[in-house]
Amino acid sequence: MGDVHTEQAGAEQLARRYRSLVEHMPDAICVHKAGTIVYVNPAMVRLLGARMATDLLGLSITTFVARESVAPMLDRIAQLTAEGAASPPTEMDLVRVDGRTVPVRTVSVLTAWQDDLAYQVVVHDLTAQRAAEASARRAEAHFTTVVSQLEEGVLVVDRAGRIESINPAGRRILGLDETAPLVGRRIDELPATMVDRNGQPLPTTRHPMAHTLATGEAVTQFVFGVDRDDGTQVWLTCNCRLLNPESPESSGVSSFADITAFRESKRQLEYQATHDALTGLANRSLILSQLATALDADDAGTVTTVLFLDLDGFKAINDALGHAIGDLVLQIVAQRLQRALRAEDLVGRLGGDEFLVLLSGHPHPADLPALIDRLRATIGEPIIARGHRLEVSASIGVTELQPQEHRTPEAVLHDADLAMYRDKPADHRDLGLGQQRRSNNTHAS
Repeated sequence: MGDVHTEQAGAEQLARRYRSLVEHMPDAICVHKAGTIVYVNPAMVRLLGARMATDLLGLSITTFVARESVAPMLDRIAQLTAEGAASPPTEMDLVRVDGRTVPVRTVSVLTAWQDDLAYQVVVHDLTAQRAAEASARRAEAHFTTVVSQLEEGVLVVDRAGRIESINPAGRRILGLDETAPLVGRRIDELPATMVDRNGQPLPTTRHPMAHTLATGEAVTQFVFGVDRDDGTQVWLTCNCRLLNPESPESSGVSSFADITAFRESKRQLEYQATHDALTGLANRSLILSQLATALDADDAGTVTTVLFLDLDGFKAINDALGHAIGDLVLQIVAQRLQRALRAEDLVGRLGGDEFLVLLSGHPHPADLPALIDRLRATIGEPIIARGHRLEVSASIGVTELQPQEHRTPEAVLHDADLAMYRDKPADHRDLGLGQQRRSNNTHAS
């Protein structure tokens, strides 16, 4: 008898512990027998919005199951024929006392209950999870909408270099067909060729995305060009980073903007700042800068000779025929000078009718007079300007740079100017100015 009492006491103690555990569980527990609720824990009372457990006991379990979920629930529990059998976790909707629905996940177990079998149902409230999922979907939809409306291209690439997504702006900037399937393709398979700042092909391994995926480091303001499939070229600036810097398996995201117009505008501004607007030649600033660079270079042979050219009688043309004709004459002379010189020589307009030429390399002394004669002949060819037949000539001063040259660009220019003045015909000289000119290391041609 003692053993029997001991076993009963142990079973009662175990039952009390189980009941205490169920009573304090955060998940709702419901037991229904023959379709009638015979037990609910406090969490189930709260889930269904009842005042107390007695409000639910004795009611049909289907009272609190959404209509469309009743039949599938009955089918599931009908398949539980052995004690301890459990249904697979299933999501469904319950109906609260106030009529509102609650999304839940349930598992039903056929278990012993007061010397009989009943269905114990464990119910997990999915309200918070569904809210979080809905919030995530809204955020994703918002993000997708924003990204799709950006003027900036956005490209996501996985660890193997395969495209995961690209927004419409990215397709447009890269010149890709709006309907062409791109997801899953490698970025080096796109019908667009990347080039570096010098226009040379840019290997995929040197693309900033490759660096980001290999090292995890972000890359910003990387400039490169793209030769598109339609034959046009665009210039881009891009930033690359990992989508999730905390994950070593993270994909990379690249945002890029088309700076072609900006780059061209900047190039034009730089050109305008260094070139004469009328003739297109280097202006005074650029040609003196190039001369200064040559004087400072270790290789003194970069520029060896400086020519100063001044048109004779140009003022008379301006005075007699007007500045429009004079400008046309200057443009034609500029074109003739460029044709008569080598590509490595630099010709610029100092202002007015004055031009400066920087000769590169080491010309033979005997070749210089021939070059001067060729320039004179080229400039002296008749010019037809708006019905007027004009002839101009040029006075040319020459100064040669020495291997150990210590003059400043301004001093070289001054010496070449004096040499030009001595070359000018007497009837075109300004005697007052000529009395002030002095020179060393210069000669007239």
